[in-house]
Amino acid sequence: MTGTKIRVLDPDTVNQIAAGEVVERPASVVKELLENAVDAGSTSILIDVSSDLAGITKVRVTDDGAGMTPEEAALAFHPHATSKIREITDLSSIRTLGFRGEALASIAAVAEVTLITRPRGAGALAGTRLRVRGGEVVEKGEVGAPEGTTVIVERLFYNTPVRRKFLKSRNTELAHIYGVVENLALAHGEVAFRVVHNGKERMATQRSGGLLNAIAGLYGADLARALVPVEGRFPFLRISGYVSRPSESRGNPSQAVISINGRSITSRQIAAAVREGYGTLLPKDRYPVAFVDLSVDTDLVDVNVHPTKREVRLSREREVLTAVAAAVSEALAGHDLASEAPAEPVQQQIVPPGPEPGEVPAVSELEAPYAAGHRGLALSDRQLRRTEAEGTENLLPTMEPFGQVAATYIVAEGADGTLYLVDQHAAHERILYDQVVEQRDAEAGSQELIMPVVLSFPPKESAALRDAIPLLAGEGFVVEEFGRDTFAVRAVPVALGALEDLEKVRETIADLLADESRTTPDRREAVTCIVACRGAVKAGALLTHDQQKRLLAQLARTKTPWTCPHGRPTVVAFDKRKLDGIFRRG
Repeated sequence: MTGTKIRVLDPDTVNQIAAGEVVERPASVVKELLENAVDAGSTSILIDVSSDLAGITKVRVTDDGAGMTPEEAALAFHPHATSKIREITDLSSIRTLGFRGEALASIAAVAEVTLITRPRGAGALAGTRLRVRGGEVVEKGEVGAPEGTTVIVERLFYNTPVRRKFLKSRNTELAHIYGVVENLALAHGEVAFRVVHNGKERMATQRSGGLLNAIAGLYGADLARALVPVEGRFPFLRISGYVSRPSESRGNPSQAVISINGRSITSRQIAAAVREGYGTLLPKDRYPVAFVDLSVDTDLVDVNVHPTKREVRLSREREVLTAVAAAVSEALAGHDLASEAPAEPVQQQIVPPGPEPGEVPAVSELEAPYAAGHRGLALSDRQLRRTEAEGTENLLPTMEPFGQVAATYIVAEGADGTLYLVDQHAAHERILYDQVVEQRDAEAGSQELIMPVVLSFPPKESAALRDAIPLLAGEGFVVEEFGRDTFAVRAVPVALGALEDLEKVRETIADLLADESRTTPDRREAVTCIVACRGAVKAGALLTHDQQKRLLAQLARTKTPWTCPHGRPTVVAFDKRKLDGIFRRG
Protein backbone atom coordinates (compact mmCIF):
# COMPACT_ATOMS: atom_id res chain seq x y z
CA MET A 1 0.00 0.00 0.00
CA THR A 2 1.42 3.39 -0.98
CA GLY A 3 0.82 6.92 0.15
CA THR A 4 -0.11 5.99 3.75
CA LYS A 5 -0.34 8.91 6.19
CA ILE A 6 0.85 6.83 9.14
CA ARG A 7 4.51 5.95 9.43
CA VAL A 8 6.91 4.72 12.10
CA LEU A 9 9.32 7.42 13.26
CA ASP A 10 13.05 6.79 12.99
CA PRO A 11 14.97 6.00 16.21
CA ASP A 12 16.73 9.40 16.35
CA THR A 13 13.42 11.26 16.26
CA VAL A 14 11.91 8.92 18.86
CA ASN A 15 14.88 9.46 21.19
CA GLN A 16 14.74 13.24 20.85
CA ILE A 17 10.99 13.31 21.56
CA ALA A 18 11.50 11.14 24.64
CA ALA A 19 14.40 13.32 25.74
CA GLY A 20 12.21 16.41 25.38
CA GLU A 21 9.81 15.02 27.97
CA VAL A 22 12.58 14.51 30.53
CA VAL A 23 15.24 17.12 29.72
CA GLU A 24 13.76 20.61 29.57
CA ARG A 25 16.79 22.65 30.65
CA PRO A 26 20.17 22.24 32.41
CA ALA A 27 18.39 21.90 35.76
CA SER A 28 16.60 18.81 34.40
CA VAL A 29 19.99 17.23 33.74
CA VAL A 30 21.15 18.03 37.27
CA LYS A 31 17.94 16.62 38.77
CA GLU A 32 18.21 13.30 36.93
CA LEU A 33 21.91 12.88 37.72
CA LEU A 34 21.43 13.77 41.39
CA GLU A 35 18.55 11.33 41.77
CA ASN A 36 20.72 8.56 40.30
CA ALA A 37 23.53 9.53 42.67
CA VAL A 38 21.26 9.45 45.72
CA ASP A 39 19.82 6.08 44.63
CA ALA A 40 23.39 4.77 44.32
CA GLY A 41 23.88 5.28 48.07
CA SER A 42 26.12 8.33 47.81
CA THR A 43 27.09 10.25 50.94
CA SER A 44 28.72 13.16 49.12
CA ILE A 45 27.82 14.73 45.77
CA LEU A 46 29.60 17.54 43.95
CA ILE A 47 27.79 19.56 41.29
CA ASP A 48 30.27 21.58 39.19
CA VAL A 49 28.68 23.99 36.72
CA SER A 50 30.51 25.98 34.05
CA SER A 51 29.03 28.86 32.08
CA ASP A 52 29.85 31.77 29.85
CA LEU A 53 27.79 34.90 29.20
CA ALA A 54 25.56 32.99 26.78
CA GLY A 55 24.52 30.28 29.24
CA ILE A 56 25.43 26.96 30.86
CA THR A 57 28.25 25.21 28.99
CA LYS A 58 28.98 22.16 31.15
CA VAL A 59 27.54 20.25 34.08
CA ARG A 60 29.67 17.76 36.02
CA VAL A 61 28.16 15.62 38.81
CA THR A 62 30.52 13.48 40.91
CA ASP A 63 29.36 11.07 43.61
CA ASP A 64 30.88 8.45 45.93
CA GLY A 65 28.09 5.95 45.34
CA ALA A 66 28.05 2.31 44.28
CA GLY A 67 29.54 2.91 40.83
CA MET A 68 29.18 0.56 37.85
CA THR A 69 31.04 -2.26 36.13
CA PRO A 70 31.99 -1.85 32.43
CA GLU A 71 28.98 -3.94 31.41
CA GLU A 72 26.59 -1.93 33.58
CA ALA A 73 28.02 1.35 32.30
CA ALA A 74 27.31 0.38 28.69
CA LEU A 75 23.77 -0.76 29.51
CA ALA A 76 23.01 2.44 31.41
CA PHE A 77 22.68 4.41 28.15
CA HIS A 78 20.08 2.09 26.66
CA PRO A 79 16.51 3.47 26.80
CA HIS A 80 14.53 2.11 29.76
CA ALA A 81 17.54 0.30 31.21
CA THR A 82 17.25 0.46 35.00
CA SER A 83 18.42 -1.26 38.15
CA LYS A 84 15.48 0.05 40.17
CA ILE A 85 12.63 -2.22 39.01
CA ARG A 86 12.36 -5.62 37.31
CA GLU A 87 8.65 -6.14 36.62
CA ILE A 88 5.38 -4.19 36.53
CA THR A 89 4.41 -5.10 40.10
CA ASP A 90 7.48 -3.19 41.35
CA LEU A 91 5.81 0.07 40.30
CA SER A 92 3.49 -0.18 43.30
CA SER A 93 6.34 -0.22 45.83
CA ILE A 94 8.96 2.20 44.48
CA ARG A 95 11.33 3.56 47.10
CA THR A 96 13.97 4.99 44.78
CA LEU A 97 13.94 8.42 43.15
CA GLY A 98 14.61 7.05 39.66
CA PHE A 99 13.08 3.97 38.11
CA ARG A 100 12.17 4.68 34.47
CA GLY A 101 15.66 4.11 33.05
CA GLU A 102 15.32 7.28 30.98
CA ALA A 103 17.84 9.64 32.56
CA LEU A 104 21.16 8.85 30.85
CA ALA A 105 19.55 7.80 27.57
CA SER A 106 17.49 10.99 27.36
CA ILE A 107 20.40 13.25 28.27
CA ALA A 108 22.75 11.50 25.83
CA ALA A 109 20.19 11.93 23.02
CA VAL A 110 20.53 15.73 23.15
CA ALA A 111 24.06 16.29 24.49
CA GLU A 112 27.60 15.03 24.64
CA VAL A 113 28.01 12.89 27.75
CA THR A 114 31.11 11.46 29.39
CA LEU A 115 30.69 8.77 32.07
CA ILE A 116 33.53 7.78 34.40
CA THR A 117 32.71 5.11 36.95
CA ARG A 118 34.29 2.51 39.20
CA PRO A 119 32.32 0.03 41.35
CA ARG A 120 32.64 0.40 45.11
CA GLY A 121 34.13 -2.48 47.03
CA ALA A 122 34.55 -4.73 43.97
CA GLY A 123 38.34 -4.65 43.97
CA ALA A 124 38.45 -3.18 40.46
CA LEU A 125 41.81 -1.54 39.77
CA ALA A 126 40.53 0.73 37.03
CA GLY A 127 37.34 2.51 36.16
CA THR A 128 35.35 2.70 32.95
CA ARG A 129 35.16 5.73 30.68
CA LEU A 130 32.37 6.09 28.10
CA ARG A 131 31.78 9.02 25.77
CA VAL A 132 28.36 9.27 24.12
CA ARG A 133 27.22 11.78 21.53
CA GLY A 134 23.64 11.99 20.27
CA GLY A 135 22.87 8.61 21.82
CA GLU A 136 25.82 6.81 20.17
CA VAL A 137 28.87 5.50 22.09
CA VAL A 138 31.88 7.12 20.39
CA GLU A 139 34.59 6.14 22.88
CA LYS A 140 35.05 3.42 25.49
CA GLY A 141 38.02 2.41 27.62
CA GLU A 142 39.63 2.06 31.03
CA VAL A 143 40.65 5.01 33.14
CA GLY A 144 42.00 5.67 36.61
CA ALA A 145 39.10 6.78 38.79
CA PRO A 146 37.95 6.82 42.43
CA GLU A 147 35.03 4.64 43.50
CA GLY A 148 31.73 6.17 42.46
CA THR A 149 30.50 7.89 39.31
CA THR A 150 31.16 11.11 37.47
CA VAL A 151 28.91 12.28 34.63
CA ILE A 152 29.95 15.24 32.47
CA VAL A 153 27.31 16.80 30.20
CA GLU A 154 28.37 19.29 27.51
CA ARG A 155 26.79 20.96 24.48
CA LEU A 156 23.26 20.43 25.73
CA PHE A 157 20.68 20.61 22.90
CA TYR A 158 23.47 20.89 20.30
CA ASN A 159 21.32 18.80 17.93
CA THR A 160 18.01 20.44 18.86
CA PRO A 161 18.63 24.18 18.33
CA VAL A 162 14.94 25.04 18.66
CA ARG A 163 14.93 23.74 22.24
CA ARG A 164 18.16 25.57 23.02
CA LYS A 165 16.60 28.80 21.78
CA PHE A 166 13.96 28.62 24.52
CA LEU A 167 16.47 28.52 27.37
CA LYS A 168 16.46 31.58 29.63
CA SER A 169 19.39 33.71 30.73
CA ARG A 170 22.39 32.20 32.47
CA ASN A 171 21.32 33.42 35.91
CA THR A 172 17.78 32.13 35.45
CA GLU A 173 19.08 28.68 34.48
CA LEU A 174 21.47 28.74 37.44
CA ALA A 175 18.55 29.63 39.72
CA HIS A 176 16.72 26.52 38.53
CA ILE A 177 19.80 24.38 39.18
CA TYR A 178 20.17 25.78 42.70
CA GLY A 179 16.47 25.11 43.30
CA VAL A 180 16.85 21.45 42.32
CA VAL A 181 19.80 21.02 44.68
CA GLU A 182 18.01 22.83 47.51
CA ASN A 183 14.98 20.55 47.27
CA LEU A 184 17.07 17.35 47.21
CA ALA A 185 19.31 18.56 50.04
CA LEU A 186 16.26 19.27 52.21
CA ALA A 187 14.78 15.84 51.47
CA HIS A 188 18.06 13.91 51.93
CA GLY A 189 19.99 15.04 54.95
CA GLU A 190 22.05 11.84 54.78
CA VAL A 191 23.90 13.27 51.76
CA ALA A 192 26.32 16.21 51.66
CA PHE A 193 25.73 18.42 48.60
CA ARG A 194 28.20 20.95 47.22
CA VAL A 195 27.63 23.26 44.25
CA VAL A 196 30.48 25.04 42.47
CA HIS A 197 29.93 27.55 39.65
CA ASN A 198 32.91 28.62 37.54
CA GLY A 199 35.27 27.62 40.33
CA LYS A 200 33.40 29.38 43.16
CA GLU A 201 31.45 27.49 45.79
CA ARG A 202 27.84 28.61 45.76
CA MET A 203 26.16 26.12 48.09
CA ALA A 204 27.15 23.44 50.59
CA THR A 205 25.24 21.28 53.04
CA GLN A 206 26.55 18.93 55.70
CA ARG A 207 25.71 15.25 55.86
CA SER A 208 23.31 14.24 58.65
CA GLY A 209 23.15 17.75 59.99
CA GLY A 210 19.39 17.51 60.39
CA LEU A 211 16.68 19.30 58.45
CA LEU A 212 16.79 22.44 60.57
CA ASN A 213 20.54 22.82 60.02
CA ALA A 214 20.05 22.36 56.28
CA ILE A 215 17.36 25.05 56.31
CA ALA A 216 19.63 27.40 58.25
CA GLY A 217 22.48 26.78 55.80
CA LEU A 218 20.33 27.39 52.73
CA TYR A 219 17.90 30.07 53.90
CA GLY A 220 19.60 31.67 56.88
CA ALA A 221 19.54 31.33 60.67
CA ASP A 222 16.84 34.00 61.10
CA LEU A 223 14.30 31.93 59.18
CA ALA A 224 15.35 28.72 60.94
CA ARG A 225 14.71 30.37 64.33
CA ALA A 226 11.20 31.38 63.21
CA LEU A 227 10.14 27.81 62.36
CA VAL A 228 7.88 25.49 64.32
CA PRO A 229 8.38 21.69 64.15
CA VAL A 230 5.50 19.66 62.72
CA GLU A 231 4.94 16.00 63.58
CA GLY A 232 1.96 13.82 62.83
CA ARG A 233 1.44 10.05 62.91
CA PHE A 234 -1.48 8.31 61.32
CA PRO A 235 -2.16 4.66 60.40
CA PHE A 236 -0.81 5.04 56.85
CA LEU A 237 1.03 8.35 57.05
CA ARG A 238 3.76 10.15 58.98
CA ILE A 239 4.24 13.92 58.65
CA SER A 240 7.42 15.70 59.67
CA GLY A 241 9.11 19.00 59.00
CA TYR A 242 8.85 22.68 59.89
CA VAL A 243 6.47 25.56 59.20
CA SER A 244 7.00 29.25 59.82
CA ARG A 245 5.45 31.33 62.55
CA PRO A 246 2.78 33.71 61.19
CA SER A 247 5.24 36.61 61.40
CA GLU A 248 7.43 34.92 58.76
CA SER A 249 4.71 34.67 56.12
CA ARG A 250 5.28 35.51 52.46
CA GLY A 251 3.35 37.29 49.74
CA ASN A 252 3.34 34.30 47.36
CA PRO A 253 2.76 30.56 47.81
CA SER A 254 6.03 29.37 46.26
CA GLN A 255 7.89 28.97 49.58
CA ALA A 256 6.40 25.57 50.42
CA VAL A 257 8.89 22.72 49.91
CA ILE A 258 6.98 19.42 49.85
CA SER A 259 8.40 15.90 49.58
CA ILE A 260 6.80 12.46 49.67
CA ASN A 261 8.98 9.54 50.74
CA GLY A 262 12.07 11.66 50.12
CA ARG A 263 10.93 12.72 46.63
CA SER A 264 10.61 16.49 46.14
CA ILE A 265 7.32 17.17 44.38
CA THR A 266 5.02 19.96 43.24
CA SER A 267 1.59 19.80 44.88
CA ARG A 268 -0.74 22.78 45.13
CA GLN A 269 -3.17 20.65 47.11
CA ILE A 270 -0.68 19.77 49.85
CA ALA A 271 0.64 23.35 49.96
CA ALA A 272 -2.95 24.55 50.33
CA ALA A 273 -3.50 22.05 53.16
CA VAL A 274 -0.46 23.48 54.96
CA ARG A 275 -1.93 26.96 54.51
CA GLU A 276 -5.31 25.73 55.77
CA GLY A 277 -3.65 24.60 59.00
CA TYR A 278 -3.00 28.26 59.87
CA GLY A 279 -6.71 29.06 59.93
CA THR A 280 -7.13 32.74 60.75
CA LEU A 281 -3.50 33.22 61.83
CA LEU A 282 -2.66 34.50 58.35
CA PRO A 283 -4.45 37.06 56.15
CA LYS A 284 -5.89 35.71 52.92
CA ASP A 285 -3.05 37.13 50.83
CA ARG A 286 -0.22 35.69 52.96
CA TYR A 287 1.39 32.26 52.77
CA PRO A 288 3.65 30.29 55.13
CA VAL A 289 7.17 29.07 54.58
CA ALA A 290 7.03 25.29 54.92
CA PHE A 291 9.36 22.30 54.69
CA VAL A 292 7.19 19.21 54.97
CA ASP A 293 7.92 15.54 54.21
CA LEU A 294 5.20 12.90 54.06
CA SER A 295 6.06 9.25 54.60
CA VAL A 296 3.23 7.34 52.93
CA ASP A 297 2.68 3.65 52.28
CA THR A 298 4.09 3.08 48.80
CA ASP A 299 0.92 1.21 47.81
CA LEU A 300 -0.97 4.51 48.15
CA VAL A 301 1.41 6.59 46.01
CA ASP A 302 1.61 6.57 42.21
CA VAL A 303 4.90 8.23 41.27
CA ASN A 304 4.60 7.21 37.61
CA VAL A 305 2.42 10.19 36.65
CA HIS A 306 4.82 12.68 35.07
CA PRO A 307 7.92 12.00 32.93
CA THR A 308 10.04 14.21 35.20
CA LYS A 309 8.46 12.69 38.34
CA ARG A 310 7.50 16.14 39.66
CA GLU A 311 3.95 15.08 40.44
CA VAL A 312 2.47 12.11 42.26
CA ARG A 313 -1.03 10.76 42.70
CA LEU A 314 -2.36 9.72 46.13
CA SER A 315 -5.16 7.18 46.34
CA ARG A 316 -6.35 8.58 49.71
CA GLU A 317 -5.66 12.22 48.95
CA ARG A 318 -8.55 13.69 50.94
CA GLU A 319 -7.42 11.91 54.11
CA VAL A 320 -3.81 12.99 53.53
CA LEU A 321 -4.77 16.65 53.05
CA THR A 322 -6.95 16.61 56.17
CA ALA A 323 -4.08 15.07 58.16
CA VAL A 324 -1.59 17.68 56.91
CA ALA A 325 -3.87 20.58 57.88
CA ALA A 326 -4.50 19.02 61.30
CA ALA A 327 -0.79 18.44 61.96
CA VAL A 328 0.10 22.05 61.09
CA SER A 329 -2.77 23.40 63.20
CA GLU A 330 -1.71 21.27 66.18
CA ALA A 331 1.93 22.34 65.83
CA LEU A 332 1.03 26.03 65.85
CA ALA A 333 -1.39 25.61 68.74
CA GLY A 334 1.37 24.05 70.81
CA HIS A 335 3.73 27.02 70.52
CA ASP A 336 3.73 30.52 71.95
CA LEU A 337 3.28 32.71 68.88
CA ALA A 338 2.52 35.92 70.77
CA SER A 339 6.04 37.29 70.68
CA GLU A 340 6.21 36.75 66.93
CA ALA A 341 2.68 37.80 66.02
CA PRO A 342 1.54 41.28 65.02
CA ALA A 343 -0.39 43.51 67.40
CA GLU A 344 -3.75 42.28 68.63
CA PRO A 345 -6.33 42.57 65.84
CA VAL A 346 -8.61 45.60 66.00
CA GLN A 347 -12.23 44.85 66.82
CA GLN A 348 -14.97 46.01 64.49
CA GLN A 349 -15.80 49.56 65.44
CA ILE A 350 -16.68 52.96 64.06
CA VAL A 351 -13.77 55.37 64.57
CA PRO A 352 -15.00 58.77 65.68
CA PRO A 353 -13.81 62.00 64.03
CA GLY A 354 -10.23 62.85 64.98
CA PRO A 355 -8.26 66.09 65.42
CA GLU A 356 -7.63 68.88 62.98
CA PRO A 357 -6.13 68.06 59.56
CA GLY A 358 -2.45 67.08 59.58
CA GLU A 359 -2.40 66.10 63.27
CA VAL A 360 -1.81 62.64 64.69
CA PRO A 361 -3.77 62.50 67.95
CA ALA A 362 -2.09 61.95 71.29
CA VAL A 363 -3.26 58.83 73.08
CA SER A 364 -4.82 59.44 76.48
CA GLU A 365 -6.34 57.10 79.03
CA LEU A 366 -9.76 57.94 77.64
CA GLU A 367 -8.61 56.59 74.28
CA ALA A 368 -7.38 53.23 75.60
CA PRO A 369 -9.23 51.17 72.93
CA TYR A 370 -7.11 52.93 70.29
CA ALA A 371 -3.75 52.83 72.10
CA ALA A 372 -2.58 49.65 70.35
CA GLY A 373 -3.12 51.34 67.00
CA HIS A 374 -1.38 54.63 67.79
CA ARG A 375 1.85 53.69 66.00
CA GLY A 376 -0.30 52.50 63.12
CA LEU A 377 -1.95 55.94 62.93
CA ALA A 378 1.49 57.57 62.68
CA LEU A 379 2.54 55.12 59.95
CA SER A 380 -0.67 55.73 58.01
CA ASP A 381 -0.11 59.48 58.30
CA ARG A 382 3.39 59.13 56.81
CA GLN A 383 2.04 56.94 54.01
CA LEU A 384 -0.68 59.45 53.15
CA ARG A 385 1.74 62.40 53.24
CA ARG A 386 3.92 60.65 50.69
CA THR A 387 1.01 60.40 48.25
CA GLU A 388 -0.19 63.99 48.50
CA ALA A 389 -0.19 65.51 45.03
CA GLU A 390 -1.45 68.60 43.27
CA GLY A 391 -4.57 68.36 41.15
CA THR A 392 -8.14 69.55 41.06
CA GLU A 393 -9.86 66.94 38.89
CA ASN A 394 -12.31 64.90 40.95
CA LEU A 395 -13.56 61.69 39.37
CA LEU A 396 -15.50 60.50 42.44
CA PRO A 397 -18.82 61.80 43.73
CA THR A 398 -18.55 64.09 46.73
CA MET A 399 -18.64 62.00 49.89
CA GLU A 400 -18.05 62.61 53.59
CA PRO A 401 -16.47 59.80 55.66
CA PHE A 402 -17.84 59.09 59.11
CA GLY A 403 -15.88 56.02 60.25
CA GLN A 404 -14.43 52.60 59.54
CA VAL A 405 -15.72 49.06 59.72
CA ALA A 406 -13.19 46.42 60.83
CA ALA A 407 -10.48 49.08 60.37
CA THR A 408 -10.55 48.08 56.70
CA TYR A 409 -13.50 49.79 55.02
CA ILE A 410 -14.16 53.53 55.17
CA VAL A 411 -17.87 54.33 55.50
CA ALA A 412 -18.93 57.55 53.74
CA GLU A 413 -22.14 59.34 52.73
CA GLY A 414 -22.74 61.14 49.46
CA ALA A 415 -24.63 64.44 49.04
CA ASP A 416 -27.66 62.54 47.71
CA GLY A 417 -27.73 60.08 50.60
CA THR A 418 -25.78 57.32 48.84
CA LEU A 419 -23.84 55.06 51.19
CA TYR A 420 -20.25 54.33 50.10
CA LEU A 421 -17.89 51.63 51.36
CA VAL A 422 -14.24 52.19 50.40
CA ASP A 423 -11.55 49.51 50.71
CA GLN A 424 -8.76 51.62 52.21
CA HIS A 425 -5.89 49.35 51.09
CA ALA A 426 -7.19 48.96 47.53
CA ALA A 427 -7.81 52.71 47.34
CA HIS A 428 -4.34 53.69 48.51
CA GLU A 429 -2.82 51.00 46.29
CA ARG A 430 -4.47 52.67 43.27
CA ILE A 431 -3.09 56.08 44.37
CA LEU A 432 0.41 54.70 44.82
CA TYR A 433 0.31 52.74 41.58
CA ASP A 434 -0.49 55.83 39.52
CA GLN A 435 2.27 57.81 41.22
CA VAL A 436 4.86 55.01 40.84
CA VAL A 437 4.08 54.76 37.12
CA GLU A 438 4.41 58.54 36.78
CA GLN A 439 7.70 58.59 38.68
CA ARG A 440 8.98 55.62 36.71
CA ASP A 441 8.17 57.22 33.38
CA ALA A 442 9.85 60.43 34.54
CA GLU A 443 12.87 58.37 35.73
CA ALA A 444 12.76 60.15 39.08
CA GLY A 445 11.49 57.51 41.43
CA SER A 446 14.46 56.78 43.73
CA GLN A 447 15.52 57.95 47.14
CA GLU A 448 18.95 57.06 48.46
CA LEU A 449 19.17 55.40 51.87
CA ILE A 450 21.42 57.00 54.49
CA MET A 451 22.78 53.54 55.28
CA PRO A 452 22.58 50.72 52.70
CA VAL A 453 20.49 47.75 53.77
CA VAL A 454 22.36 44.44 53.38
CA LEU A 455 20.24 41.39 52.55
CA SER A 456 21.25 37.74 52.19
CA PHE A 457 19.42 35.30 49.95
CA PRO A 458 19.56 31.57 49.20
CA PRO A 459 21.57 30.72 46.05
CA LYS A 460 18.42 30.25 43.94
CA GLU A 461 17.08 33.73 44.74
CA SER A 462 20.55 35.25 44.44
CA ALA A 463 20.92 34.01 40.87
CA ALA A 464 17.50 35.37 39.95
CA LEU A 465 18.27 38.69 41.64
CA ARG A 466 21.37 39.19 39.50
CA ASP A 467 19.11 39.06 36.46
CA ALA A 468 16.49 41.30 38.06
CA ILE A 469 18.84 44.13 39.13
CA PRO A 470 18.27 46.20 35.93
CA LEU A 471 14.51 45.60 36.15
CA LEU A 472 14.45 46.70 39.80
CA ALA A 473 16.54 49.77 38.93
CA GLY A 474 13.78 50.84 36.57
CA GLU A 475 11.42 50.87 39.54
CA GLY A 476 13.74 52.84 41.82
CA PHE A 477 15.61 50.02 43.63
CA VAL A 478 19.38 50.42 43.48
CA VAL A 479 20.81 46.99 44.36
CA GLU A 480 24.47 45.93 44.19
CA GLU A 481 26.23 42.63 44.87
CA PHE A 482 27.96 42.72 48.24
CA GLY A 483 29.63 39.32 48.46
CA ARG A 484 28.49 35.74 48.09
CA ASP A 485 24.68 35.67 47.97
CA THR A 486 24.61 39.07 49.69
CA PHE A 487 23.30 42.32 48.22
CA ALA A 488 23.26 45.94 49.34
CA VAL A 489 20.10 47.98 48.75
CA ARG A 490 21.27 51.59 48.34
CA ALA A 491 18.04 53.24 47.20
CA VAL A 492 14.32 52.44 47.10
CA PRO A 493 11.33 53.90 45.26
CA VAL A 494 10.07 57.19 46.66
CA ALA A 495 6.65 55.61 47.09
CA LEU A 496 7.99 53.22 49.73
CA GLY A 497 9.23 56.00 51.97
CA ALA A 498 11.57 54.87 54.72
CA LEU A 499 12.52 51.23 54.33
CA GLU A 500 10.77 50.06 57.48
CA ASP A 501 10.10 46.53 56.26
CA LEU A 502 12.89 44.61 54.55
CA GLU A 503 10.34 42.08 53.30
CA LYS A 504 9.21 44.69 50.73
CA VAL A 505 12.43 44.02 48.84
CA ARG A 506 12.48 40.28 49.48
CA GLU A 507 8.91 39.78 48.32
CA THR A 508 9.44 41.83 45.18
CA ILE A 509 12.16 39.37 44.22
CA ALA A 510 10.14 36.34 45.34
CA ASP A 511 7.23 37.40 43.17
CA LEU A 512 9.50 37.72 40.14
CA LEU A 513 10.82 34.21 40.82
CA ALA A 514 7.33 32.82 41.15
CA ASP A 515 6.43 33.45 37.51
CA GLU A 516 9.41 33.75 35.21
CA SER A 517 7.15 33.14 32.20
CA ARG A 518 6.22 36.83 32.23
CA THR A 519 7.71 38.95 29.48
CA THR A 520 9.89 41.88 30.53
CA PRO A 521 7.04 44.43 30.31
CA ASP A 522 4.81 42.11 32.35
CA ARG A 523 7.51 41.62 34.97
CA ARG A 524 8.03 45.38 35.17
CA GLU A 525 4.30 45.81 35.66
CA ALA A 526 4.41 43.15 38.40
CA VAL A 527 7.16 45.05 40.25
CA THR A 528 5.17 48.28 39.96
CA CYS A 529 2.11 46.57 41.48
CA ILE A 530 4.19 45.10 44.31
CA VAL A 531 5.74 48.47 45.15
CA ALA A 532 2.27 49.99 45.26
CA CYS A 533 0.91 47.16 47.41
CA ARG A 534 3.79 47.19 49.92
CA GLY A 535 3.70 50.97 50.37
CA ALA A 536 -0.06 51.30 50.72
CA VAL A 537 -2.13 51.78 53.87
CA LYS A 538 -2.98 48.30 55.13
CA ALA A 539 -6.29 46.66 55.79
CA GLY A 540 -6.70 46.64 59.58
CA ALA A 541 -5.04 50.05 60.04
CA LEU A 542 -6.96 52.57 62.10
CA LEU A 543 -7.44 55.93 60.35
CA THR A 544 -8.51 59.23 61.86
CA HIS A 545 -11.36 61.19 60.30
CA ASP A 546 -8.86 63.50 58.63
CA GLN A 547 -6.85 60.58 57.27
CA GLN A 548 -10.01 59.08 55.83
CA LYS A 549 -10.85 62.38 54.10
CA ARG A 550 -7.33 62.73 52.71
CA LEU A 551 -7.39 59.17 51.36
CA LEU A 552 -10.72 59.75 49.59
CA ALA A 553 -9.48 63.07 48.15
CA GLN A 554 -6.31 61.45 46.83
CA LEU A 555 -8.30 58.57 45.32
CA ALA A 556 -10.62 61.03 43.55
CA ARG A 557 -7.64 62.56 41.74
CA THR A 558 -6.46 59.27 40.21
CA LYS A 559 -7.21 58.35 36.61
CA THR A 560 -9.24 55.22 37.44
CA PRO A 561 -10.44 55.55 41.05
CA TRP A 562 -12.97 52.72 40.91
CA THR A 563 -10.52 49.77 40.90
CA CYS A 564 -7.11 48.89 42.32
CA PRO A 565 -4.24 47.85 39.97
CA HIS A 566 -5.37 44.22 40.27
CA GLY A 567 -8.90 45.04 39.11
CA ARG A 568 -10.59 44.74 42.51
CA PRO A 569 -13.16 47.41 43.38
CA THR A 570 -12.07 50.29 45.58
CA VAL A 571 -15.55 51.77 46.12
CA VAL A 572 -18.95 50.12 46.44
CA ALA A 573 -22.10 52.30 46.39
CA PHE A 574 -25.58 51.76 47.84
CA ASP A 575 -27.96 54.49 46.69
CA LYS A 576 -31.14 55.25 48.61
CA ARG A 577 -33.27 53.12 46.30
CA LYS A 578 -31.02 50.11 46.87
CA LEU A 579 -31.05 50.68 50.61
CA ASP A 580 -34.85 50.97 50.60
CA GLY A 581 -35.00 47.68 48.73
CA ILE A 582 -32.71 45.96 51.22
CA PHE A 583 -34.96 47.08 54.07
CA ARG A 584 -38.16 46.46 52.04
CA ARG A 585 -39.36 50.02 52.38
CA GLY A 586 -41.20 49.71 49.04
